[in-house]
Amino acid sequence: MGSQAQVSMEPLQIYNSLSRRIEPFRPAHATVTLYVCGITPYATTHLGHAFTYAMADTLIRFLEHQGYPVCYVQNLTDVDDAILREARRVAEDYRTLGDRWTKHFVQEMQTLNIRPPDHFPRATDALPEIIATVRKLCEVEVAYEAGGSVYFDLDAWPPYGKLSRLSQQEMLPIANERGNHPDDPRKRHPLDFVLWQAQSAGEPAWESPWGPGRPGWHIECSTLAQHFLGETIDIHGGGSDLLFPHHESEIAQSECRTRQEPFARWWFHTAMVQLAGRKISKSLGNLIMVQDLLTQYSPDAIRLFLAGHHYRQIWEYDPAELAQAEQRAASLRAAVAWSVRPRSRRPLDPSSRQQAFMHAMAHDLDTPAALTMLSNLAAEIAEGARAGRDVQAAQAALRGMSRIFGLRLDAEGAESAVISGWNQHLERALP
Repeated sequence: MGSQAQVSMEPLQIYNSLSRRIEPFRPAHATVTLYVCGITPYATTHLGHAFTYAMADTLIRFLEHQGYPVCYVQNLTDVDDAILREARRVAEDYRTLGDRWTKHFVQEMQTLNIRPPDHFPRATDALPEIIATVRKLCEVEVAYEAGGSVYFDLDAWPPYGKLSRLSQQEMLPIANERGNHPDDPRKRHPLDFVLWQAQSAGEPAWESPWGPGRPGWHIECSTLAQHFLGETIDIHGGGSDLLFPHHESEIAQSECRTRQEPFARWWFHTAMVQLAGRKISKSLGNLIMVQDLLTQYSPDAIRLFLAGHHYRQIWEYDPAELAQAEQRAASLRAAVAWSVRPRSRRPLDPSSRQQAFMHAMAHDLDTPAALTMLSNLAAEIAEGARAGRDVQAAQAALRGMSRIFGLRLDAEGAESAVISGWNQHLERALP
């Protein structure tokens, strides 16, 4: 980044949902390990998805700018209740449905210049590992089999709830909204969650020690995270709606299996995006789809629109903000496009804007404040270029800061590594 020698690097401080504090980030090892819960591939990609994955991308890019290599895993939940329900509704094979929407999701990630994860596994690619995890939980007596299904026994692990800090009375209605079946006669406790689900008529199934069935939702992510990243990972991310029961249950499974804590050292949760006061979600049907936004706005405008909101603050969709983001994108492109023969010996020094940018990003990814510095520098470049000053160093700094947000600026398309990386995942994931 231009004038980098004049810009000191501040250590990242980031909010941890487990401690509910902003803490200095220090990875356990040289490489940062990061897991973010992926999509269930049907009816993607809405604005809430885009916000989560754009914020994860910005975090990764900033960590890499600070010199940390990052190993990033994002799963693909290719079989669960929701996708099977949708497949029945549209009378389509669940795999065909999932493959189609996976391709759609990948294309939008490429268009938005969101870097691919290092690993993009399907849940069904890890069935041997999932079955081994469930077997281990049975062996340590925190899980039980009943009627061909296997359940996690909440009474056997008192720390359950340490992430959400909810009482069991508070947990139950939330869990019921998110796939829990409290009246399942095979369960010992209404909140016991399924690890392995016995086959129902007409549903896909795989062989297991407990009979044919399929994995539960929570066991997929904790198994994949530990399979690719180890028993303790640095950062686990996802939307804040996953905090309970999904992430709470991941902790229980993982820490019981390894007898080691923590499963994740930091929990990174992105806030919900709302439309008319209600969160944007597939279940509510109030979706703002990225594919529709891309017909009206540039990828840079959408990235700037998303980065204009702090990742932990709930926000409301407002098309007027998107129009403003398009104007900001145009000003940034214009700033890097200036080509002047300097008439002044006084070059434009971008270091103060860079320092303020890095300070904002290091303080819990304050992207709105960082974007202000980006816009201020773009305005100074335009003013300096008109005055005949040398703006090349400032333009290089602006490009470097823009890369942390995944902006294209004057490039014709997304980064080549973004395109090729996602294409490789598609080749492996799709038949």
